[in-house]
Amino acid sequence: MKFFLTDLGVVCALGTSHEEILERALAGDTSGVRGGVPAAVDGKNYPYGRVPDAALPPIADARENLRCNRLLLAALAQIRDSVARLQRAFPPERLGIVLGVSNTGVDEAQTLVHRHLAGESWPAEFSLSMLELGAAAEFLQKTLGFRGPALAVSTACSSSAKAFGNARLLLENDVCDAVIVGGSDGFCRFAAQGFHALQSLDERNSLPMSRNRAGINLGEGAALFVLEKSPAENSAEAVPAIELLGLGESSDAYHLTAPHPEGAGAQLAMRAALADAGLRPDEIDFINLHGTGTPQNDAAESRAVFEIFGAGTPCASTKPLTGHALGASGALEAALSWLMIRRGNTLIPHIFDGE
Repeated sequence: MKFFLTDLGVVCALGTSHEEILERALAGDTSGVRGGVPAAVDGKNYPYGRVPDAALPPIADARENLRCNRLLLAALAQIRDSVARLQRAFPPERLGIVLGVSNTGVDEAQTLVHRHLAGESWPAEFSLSMLELGAAAEFLQKTLGFRGPALAVSTACSSSAKAFGNARLLLENDVCDAVIVGGSDGFCRFAAQGFHALQSLDERNSLPMSRNRAGINLGEGAALFVLEKSPAENSAEAVPAIELLGLGESSDAYHLTAPHPEGAGAQLAMRAALADAGLRPDEIDFINLHGTGTPQNDAAESRAVFEIFGAGTPCASTKPLTGHALGASGALEAALSWLMIRRGNTLIPHIFDGE
């Protein structure tokens, strides 16, 4: 059985359309990751990859007017034609949703909790659903009128990469005929404070794989793919679908917040993906690195990649262009790769200081 990514909606610090995002990425434009977004950490405004507020549609219900949901709606607007095609072709019970998330509505809930702690009665717009990891998937399900499974995956920064495996399982096991798969995460002060506690935030623009790397820049975004069993062409653009060839996961459980120093878990996952795809390492043309810019990640990841692929495979981290979008990062980086494949023979540059 084959599986195809037939359409994509994506918004991030690089822009809010395929053309804008790819052109700015190819130009190495890091201007979307900048200071000025308060992280409430040491009173500093760390560089942050933010989507303009004007690009995000508001939501009438205050309990659902969460940044992660608004990001989803902005991405969804780009694939409406494909969604309509799916709704004509399949019953709603056969259409599923799998999202990778991390923060959901934590930031909005934090604001309301602070108001309560300051003496205000519980604000009417507060709901515990803001904190539920599955809330974004349920919101998207309600918005689309789908009635198949609506699942959330929350495994920190691997969340929306892992979501592709869960979505494929729904198709493999004939639970669904098509799945909207991806991820969404918005700005969250709690997450920023957590990374600061880990001494992982960089006050400068991040420098993945540089000897001078000092940490991450956070970011936000959403990416939604249409995953199907047939290579149906997008009705709006008639662009050939892109096949999803291989997936790999591992559960090395080395440490809660640090990778194995030799990248053992990453090696297991990459080898599993190659085996699943039936590909050799020398058949891979490009690797979009996790490339956070933290000393531990980059050391472990570079060892893992070199162990499997050697020194000849082009690699880049796109996080200096978008910021680290946490639960959305896997889907966002898959989206950038999808756009590169569509363009053909074009690679996004690796942005760092050259050391």
